[in-house]
Amino acid sequence: MLLKMKFNQQRRVRLAQGLWLLSWLAVMCGAFIFCLGVFLKIELLRRNEVMDNTEIHVVPNILMMVGLASIGTNWAATRVCQDSLDASRFPRWKVLLLAWFAVAAMLCCLLISVVVLSYALQGRLEESLKIGLRNGIRFYKDTDVPGRCFQKETIDHLQMEFRCCGNNNFRDWFEVQWVSGRYLDFTSKDVKDRIRSNVDGRYLLDGVPFSCCNPASPRPCLQNHLTDNTAHYNYDFQSEELNLYSRGCRQALIDYYMGLMNSTGPGVLSVILIQMSVLLSLRYLQTAVEGAMALEDPEGDSEGYLLQKGVKETLEDVKANVLTMLKFTQVDPTTDGESPEAADA
Repeated sequence: MLLKMKFNQQRRVRLAQGLWLLSWLAVMCGAFIFCLGVFLKIELLRRNEVMDNTEIHVVPNILMMVGLASIGTNWAATRVCQDSLDASRFPRWKVLLLAWFAVAAMLCCLLISVVVLSYALQGRLEESLKIGLRNGIRFYKDTDVPGRCFQKETIDHLQMEFRCCGNNNFRDWFEVQWVSGRYLDFTSKDVKDRIRSNVDGRYLLDGVPFSCCNPASPRPCLQNHLTDNTAHYNYDFQSEELNLYSRGCRQALIDYYMGLMNSTGPGVLSVILIQMSVLLSLRYLQTAVEGAMALEDPEGDSEGYLLQKGVKETLEDVKANVLTMLKFTQVDPTTDGESPEAADA
């Protein structure tokens, strides 16, 4: 037997009581994991308009699913702890505990996958934000186009909240027409010259929206003619850093979301340790109680263990059981058309 321990009646009672408290702690951890998943989901949905895909949503989805399942499984563990002190009620859990151990082990694996995915999906998140923000900036002017009418408001709120400008930096606004044609005077010579000077006939400016302005700037915000040093008094385009936000919104959002993901790591790992403690403790309690019942002495000494055999032998037994089950589910085609007389022969 693997990791065998001796248990008398008093130790079994103490184990059941301690496991009951630990199981309720695991229930609260499951609620924490569920709330954490809901929070991440809401934060991702708030920026859904500046994301090209929703692959990163797999992390909060798993957290919510595992959180709910953890609440249910650990609540069941508290019931097992109570019934372990009653020899007449514990046998009903014998079959259900096999499923319980499988579910608990799967939950631990899913929580580990959440930690791995939080780091593995960083590249996908960055690419999604790159495309989404690029489209958001391009559609900034389309305030009268159905489906895009709130894009301007979204981008402005985003830049002010995260203190950023553009996709990579504020120069991204120089490459798109972000002023709607409804607000351009096409009889103006300046407007005509700018449109003619562009191959695609777009009205491009060396300027940015008001939401790029940095309130910490010591001078009033300069939004237009940013590359022309002569257009503003005491101004140098190359050295002026405080007038606009210098960080791009893609990097700002990546830092924010990865900060959230990284902060969940220690919490999720702590929940994994608690869940594993519940799983191992319940296995000891199960085998100790069943051992005492097998000896027909519920108050006598018994042995508790994790595996009845070694790891290799246990895996071989599981493999044999699975193969046996598969054989029972298969139908022999040669026996389908046989008569009862042939079967008797």
